[in-house]
Amino acid sequence: MSAVKGFAGSAASLLRPSSLISSALFVILLVALAGCASRAPEPPPVVVSASTWRQVDRDIAAASLVATGQAKRYAQESMESWMDLVYKRTDTDFIPWFSSYWTRQWLSMKVAWYRMSSDGEKEHTVNRLAGYLQEEYNDRVLDPVAGEIDPDGVMAQATSLYVRQLEASLQAIPQRRGVPMDQFDQHLRKIPAIELAPPPEHSASLYQLVHADPLEELPAYVALIDRVSNTPSGAGAWMTDAGLSSITLRTSEQLESEMATSGVASVIGTIAGRVAGTVISIGVAGFTAMARENERPAMEKRLRTNLNAAFDEEWLELMRNPDTGVMAGVYHLSGQIEGSLSRTETLPIQFEPVPRVVPLPGE
Repeated sequence: MSAVKGFAGSAASLLRPSSLISSALFVILLVALAGCASRAPEPPPVVVSASTWRQVDRDIAAASLVATGQAKRYAQESMESWMDLVYKRTDTDFIPWFSSYWTRQWLSMKVAWYRMSSDGEKEHTVNRLAGYLQEEYNDRVLDPVAGEIDPDGVMAQATSLYVRQLEASLQAIPQRRGVPMDQFDQHLRKIPAIELAPPPEHSASLYQLVHADPLEELPAYVALIDRVSNTPSGAGAWMTDAGLSSITLRTSEQLESEMATSGVASVIGTIAGRVAGTVISIGVAGFTAMARENERPAMEKRLRTNLNAAFDEEWLELMRNPDTGVMAGVYHLSGQIEGSLSRTETLPIQFEPVPRVVPLPGE
């Protein structure tokens, strides 16, 4: 009986409020100590040395060089295809049209009309006829070819390819150099990629460039493409380039000279007056065109040679000009990126593995 009373007394003492509170605090303390014992200590932040950052910058510069090379190969292959199409349509459409008897007769009539409406001013006549021939060449050759491929589109695609290739190469750098991704991203934010005139949104960092998805929604990138396309003599203005109109100007001068040097037309024109002289000039020009039909193969050969030479010159200008050519967008980006990195006195180096080629959408 006494044992029962002793147990009851012990139980009662445990159920007292003070005892319950002490027990709860003891349990909490044990749990806290166990948690501290099982939790690993926080690792210290990774400190990237200055030499490692120099290696990172070398890798970025090397990646830019690789991307530029890929974009340039694409641009050259595309422009060679463009030139082949231009040559083909020139040979099958424009030259036969231009050298035909009826076209020469029609052009002679236009010369007569231009001369009459300009009071015989040669320069005005030549320029108007040259403009007409340029329009015909655009309609028959350049516009149809542009429906398949054109320098403006090549420039935009080459720039996009550069960015995609660069993005693929940059992904491997943090792991290769042991740089935390957050620090690497912060480093990319300090490297300028696009710097145009105000507003501020027309500038972008390398981080913004390679993380834009889609790229065409980055305002600075859109502004860069528009600036190159709309620059006078730029990739988007190739159809009106002075070099391409030189052939039409020479042809116009030749046709105008044929009219002016026609002895019969000038004599009768003096006697019968300007209107009658113009009508007779038209007839004389038509006769001359008919008489020269036998010379048509030689004339076509000369025209073909002149047009090909003009387009060869234009092709080189579009490939080589760093401000207005098909590589202008790429050269702006690579110039900004590599120029910024060069200020840290780093030299681009090649690295392994060689970055993979990133195809354009649809390829």
